Amino acid sequence: MTHLRSRARSVLLAAALIAGTVGTMGMTAACDGGTSSEPKGRASPAPTTTRNAVMWQEPASYVYTLTSTSQALAGKFRVTVRDGKVADAVGLDENSRSLVKQGPDRIPKIGDLLDMLEKAWEEQADTAEVKYAVGGHPARITLDVDENAVDDEAEYVITGYEPGAG
Repeated sequence: MTHLRSRARSVLLAAALIAGTVGTMGMTAACDGGTSSEPKGRASPAPTTTRNAVMWQEPASYVYTLTSTSQALAGKFRVTVRDGKVADAVGLDENSRSLVKQGPDRIPKIGDLLDMLEKAWEEQADTAEVKYAVGGHPARITLDVDENAVDDEAEYVITGYEPGAG
């Protein structure tokens, strides 16, 4: 299932999402899992007037692999969430290893990514999309606050999701 809301927004909104905080980290977000482990960009689809809602309840403990393409967070990570907090994160490539050295709290939980998505919906970003995997968890979140702005796009791909693990 895909939920989307598109509208033109200002460069200030783009800066706010990029500079916004999730825990101790500023970022914008987007995700997927399912069939592809590589993020792929996409153009903004036509606007929709449907009410957007997150369709997933975040468990207290789980593990997942995050592949991120954004200015604030780039790389591939294996993330362990325990008791609602990121307990461990392993960088799976050069970019992610350097970020993980700063502490696991720099890496978002899936719920943090969904919070960014909901904020983008509220602020009517040009693209704010979530796709869910067959199991019901978010698989890809794609954001582009302003399609005319440079470097505000973000995409997060979620694979290897294991609820209750961690």
